[in-house]
Amino acid sequence: MKKNLYKIAFLLLPFLGMEAQQIPAPKQSKSILIMNATAHLGNGEVIENSVIGFKDGKLTLVADARVVRFDVSAYDQVIQAEGKHVYPGFIAPNATLGLVEIDAVKASDDENEIGTFTPHVRSIIAYNSESRINETVRMNGVLLAQITPRGGRIPGTSSIVQLDAWTWEDAIVKADDGIHLNFPSTFRRSGWWAEPGTIEANKEYTKQVEEIKTFFALAKAYVSESSSQKNLTYEATKGLFEGSQTLFVTANEEKQIIDAVEFTKALGIKKVVIVGGYQANKVTDLLKKNNIPVLLQRTHSLPMLDENDVDLPYKLATLLTKAGVIVGLENSGDMERMNTRNLPFQAGTCAGYGLTKEQALQLITLNTAKILGIDSQFGSLEVGKQATLFISEGDALDMRTNKLIQAFIQGRNVSLESHQTNLYKKYKERYNQ
Repeated sequence: MKKNLYKIAFLLLPFLGMEAQQIPAPKQSKSILIMNATAHLGNGEVIENSVIGFKDGKLTLVADARVVRFDVSAYDQVIQAEGKHVYPGFIAPNATLGLVEIDAVKASDDENEIGTFTPHVRSIIAYNSESRINETVRMNGVLLAQITPRGGRIPGTSSIVQLDAWTWEDAIVKADDGIHLNFPSTFRRSGWWAEPGTIEANKEYTKQVEEIKTFFALAKAYVSESSSQKNLTYEATKGLFEGSQTLFVTANEEKQIIDAVEFTKALGIKKVVIVGGYQANKVTDLLKKNNIPVLLQRTHSLPMLDENDVDLPYKLATLLTKAGVIVGLENSGDMERMNTRNLPFQAGTCAGYGLTKEQALQLITLNTAKILGIDSQFGSLEVGKQATLFISEGDALDMRTNKLIQAFIQGRNVSLESHQTNLYKKYKERYNQ
């Protein structure tokens, strides 16, 4: 019986290979020049008739083709992109790409670790670079992501990856960039999605906040004193107090945000980011004073409270930006992995509610890169930065015209094929027949 199973498995291997992710692109070996496209630099600037060159994975030329002198023959490959648009690769923060493949298949779900306070859990160890979902988000320009664990009060540590890699080790752009804290809510909601339910105060709120304060106070004491006995849980928080890591606090309510800022200040945690931030517009002075940016919740959402404007989720980015707060967009929530491909269109919605197109672009490029601490290498098209960019036939923030024809990660020409494009070609052929 066992011998027959081995035979079946061997026969299935070729078909299993057909379903695997596209082969990661090799290291850039030839210099490339992109000419005459409209370049959206990601820092608010636009070059209408641009020339962009890169070699060995780094940008070597970003300029206006009409005013700068350059030698076309110095480049091995020239891409004529008249009428096209060039963008820096989009960045998806607070994402679970590669941690879950199929929600209904338990063996493919590795986003949530057992425990309440687990900062030592590293999400990158569970990251699956072979995820077929990654292919679908690359097609819309999302080329980088912050892989973030879920569950518990402190679910663990995130890492930043590029989305075209053989293994999780190859994918890493910045390992263990931050620790994530789910701040307790001041209220509890009962009822299922189809039931009206009720909202009541969380009577455990004060106790839960004190538990968080106690945990971080003990962690700080451990970090500040040398000990012969290692505590992995407290050891993992060292970067928060040294300034090498960021504390990402998921908080949507006004009181949550205020309490989170106060306790992090008191403990001397140097880098703090609010994630979600639904009522962040009510505390912009506090955020700006303490230099705390916001990774704003999914734009394509309904208002959380009955008294809110129906379009509040659409215009929150504008309200915060005008108040001087650095804002990025995150996409956590229902079906978040597949919905990551809609990140550029969420930014596009912000452009319809008060921001310019280039300001909206910054929400998923340079602003997010600054928040994640990778802006020296990613987030904008500037000489010296990594050549992580793509060419689109039209406006990449508009779902009608976002159509990538080429994408590069660190100068590597990555595949834009996926299971969906294969199905498209297959049934297009049927139509032609």
